Amino acid sequence: MSLLPVEEALARLLTAALPIAETEAVSLHEANGRVLAADLAARLTQPPFDASAMDGYALRAADAAEIGSVLTVIGESAAGHGYSGQVGPGETVRIFTGAPVPDDADSILLQEDAEKLDDDRIRTTFPVTLGRHIRLRGQDFAEGDTGLAAGTRLDFSHLTLAAAMNHATLPVFRRPRIAILATGDELVSPGGAPRPSQIIGSNTFGIAALARDNGAEVIDLGIVPDDRGLLLQAVESVRRSGVDVLVTLGGASVGDHDLVQSTLVSAGMELDFWRIAMRPGKPLMVGRLGEMQVMGLPGNPISSLVCGLLFLEPLLCQLGHQRPRRRMAMARSSKALPPNDKRQDYVRARLVADGGEIPTVESFGKQDSSMMRIFSQSDCLIVRPPNAPAVEAGDIVPVLLLRP
Repeated sequence: MSLLPVEEALARLLTAALPIAETEAVSLHEANGRVLAADLAARLTQPPFDASAMDGYALRAADAAEIGSVLTVIGESAAGHGYSGQVGPGETVRIFTGAPVPDDADSILLQEDAEKLDDDRIRTTFPVTLGRHIRLRGQDFAEGDTGLAAGTRLDFSHLTLAAAMNHATLPVFRRPRIAILATGDELVSPGGAPRPSQIIGSNTFGIAALARDNGAEVIDLGIVPDDRGLLLQAVESVRRSGVDVLVTLGGASVGDHDLVQSTLVSAGMELDFWRIAMRPGKPLMVGRLGEMQVMGLPGNPISSLVCGLLFLEPLLCQLGHQRPRRRMAMARSSKALPPNDKRQDYVRARLVADGGEIPTVESFGKQDSSMMRIFSQSDCLIVRPPNAPAVEAGDIVPVLLLRP
């Protein structure tokens, strides 16, 4: 199988991915970051009454047409404790922000624009404008109005509105569920004591974090040795759990010790493609096992993370009804770069704040795909298309932002 271009591989992956149709109801406290599955209509009118926007005095504008008008204070209206009577000629009611405006009052005089007199009277010291400082009933929304549309990714402002519309629970799409299975005799969990020829298995934690950042629920299946029987047991367990995506880490190639691809095929996986024309990350595998999509990421940590950004993130966004993050941008290269070969290259780099309209990007000198520390220090990846010509210092280049 020849190397597949990145764009073609991504298109094939997403074409086979249908957004999750299942929905569930969650509380407001659990809804942040979830995607609304239906339009949300207001269950009441807001404000439910004409309300004062300021502390002051509710009155009839006709009674305070001129500065120096004197009115009698007949009561008080506070938030949660409105004045039940009416305001007659020459009368006013002391009122506070958010309180109901009494019947027949049509304006608010600010408290700093009133001079207190004896015998519960005030004198105006500023002109009164008809209707000023009153929030009219329903000016925010009316009962039955659609406040939030289906497909909205809920954030702090949406949840505030949903609560104000009197919703305690919200209908949302189920999150994508993924299972992560690391493979290899050489891997030891963090905190363990590696024997000679062993290393710490780190990929799981970066891929899990990336998945959660994109709204997924993650099941960590741990590390499975290079044993077909144990791999088959893990795969069958995943199939019964009903996950949407199985992500394997390592072993997806076809070497003597790479058992993942052949084991999955023997379990019934339909292999769509593997081997992508990219660097790092060539041995990416994509297939389907029943209703479950399978993505085999390379065992190399940097290759795994780059493939996760390019393929797993868009997949999870599509399954979860979310827009993909905008990671692509343009930057000015501070260094010359050589011509590229037939594989799309992702060069680790950092952005330099130089005050220009287009940021400057500085590539790291070492690009070995095993160097995790350099990747953690990178802000972006310079994207070098297949057969791209050499870049001179100062040229504009596309970059993939690691932290958009």
